[in-house]
Amino acid sequence: MTASFATVAARRYGYGLRPGETPPGDIEALMRQLERGAATRLAFPREGVTGRRETAARLVAVRTVEAKAAEQGRPNMALRQDSEREAERIFVRDALARLLQAVQSENGFHERLASFWIDHFQIDARVSYETNLLMGSYEVEVIRPNLGGRFRDLLTAAALHPAMLIAFDQTRSASPQSQAGALPGAELRDQLARHILVEQTTGGIGVSEEDVRGAALILAGVGVDPATLAYAYVPAQADRVAQTVLGKVYGAQGRKPDDCRTMLEDLAERPETVDHLCRKLAAHFVGGQRAGEVADAMKAAWTAGGGRLATVYRAMLEHPVAFSPEPQVLQRPFDMVVSALRAFGLSARQLNDIAMQASGVAIESSAEPEPTVGTRLAPGVAAQLTLEGLRRMGQPIWQPPMLAGDPTEEAAWLTGPLLQERIAWARLATRVLPIPPDPERLMQAVLADAVPDDLARLVREAPSRSQAMTMILASPAFNRR
Repeated sequence: MTASFATVAARRYGYGLRPGETPPGDIEALMRQLERGAATRLAFPREGVTGRRETAARLVAVRTVEAKAAEQGRPNMALRQDSEREAERIFVRDALARLLQAVQSENGFHERLASFWIDHFQIDARVSYETNLLMGSYEVEVIRPNLGGRFRDLLTAAALHPAMLIAFDQTRSASPQSQAGALPGAELRDQLARHILVEQTTGGIGVSEEDVRGAALILAGVGVDPATLAYAYVPAQADRVAQTVLGKVYGAQGRKPDDCRTMLEDLAERPETVDHLCRKLAAHFVGGQRAGEVADAMKAAWTAGGGRLATVYRAMLEHPVAFSPEPQVLQRPFDMVVSALRAFGLSARQLNDIAMQASGVAIESSAEPEPTVGTRLAPGVAAQLTLEGLRRMGQPIWQPPMLAGDPTEEAAWLTGPLLQERIAWARLATRVLPIPPDPERLMQAVLADAVPDDLARLVREAPSRSQAMTMILASPAFNRR
């Protein structure tokens, strides 16, 4: 059976089919999702970006006061534990809201791109108390508003966001030539500089240790105001000497606080960066086997469009292989869970109830305190269907996966234990959620006109409804797009 354009568009460039939702019928429909997605009001952070900064600053202040009291021999463990519990509730609510956002959105292409870029500019939210609090704001402030604009703006916003600076220990970096550099324990830290050069921009092509050190010295002085958790520049930690990165000199006429922004803008426009990112995007959406030929068209569009990402996406969609019906790319666990929950056709009310049962925290502010989902789920079961299930499958939300090998390689996601977790999730979901009782209806909801003949036969001949349902969600047809 040959899949239609609409089915391929929904599954390859979105998060799959959803009952009652019209899939994109052409490339223009996919491109319009970028604008609509950028204008969508998100459920995270619940109190808004400004409110979250205020909440985070308050909780960090509480921790600071408690730490000082402990140093003076007056520890208050109850206060510390209360602040940690509140921070954990905030993180869990944000993570669940991010999951439900993908499930319920009619702008699947925008959601997929948000996931791509949050993975590219990855931060481990669990690396510190502050990043735990700021992760939702980071995605909303940095990724979503900039994913259709110029890459230089996206890069600068990501690299200089407080969550990124804290996660890579940039706030304590001091140039040896600076005033702070002479103090005991002062150190030039190059983690962020290395990550920017190797992962976020050039892919490491042509990057030397001298380039990494030069970039680290240019970034020295860039930090975060501990009281407000906002970007700050600390002259006492900054470098004063001209530095060279990939052949370009910064500060020949005297170093300036904006040298770091100039360096980031230059990195964003390097040909190595364009090649690295176009290949990565093409492999993510179209598949590694054809990534090279698609990336060539994308690179030409990047140059012609001045680095505007929307033109790059359009070039990818307009390539002759972009809508080939043969599935090419393995769905990662987050994609699989979102696609399945979409196909189940659960209402916003039901999804919110599952989130409430998983965390005890309402995702929608108007939510009633008691769940109304068809079968009340135990907290552990609801967690297995959401955040805990994703963790077991190797992809916890806002935490880079710790897998054997490069997680962009399929083999890293197809180990025996991780495959068993996918199957376990499918069995649980089809057993406890109120979904269509007829396996063939579920198969049509999941795959539409892309149902392979062999899968249809296996489902018809399955010895039980449960096994048929699990077969569908564990099938290669569903797990590849």
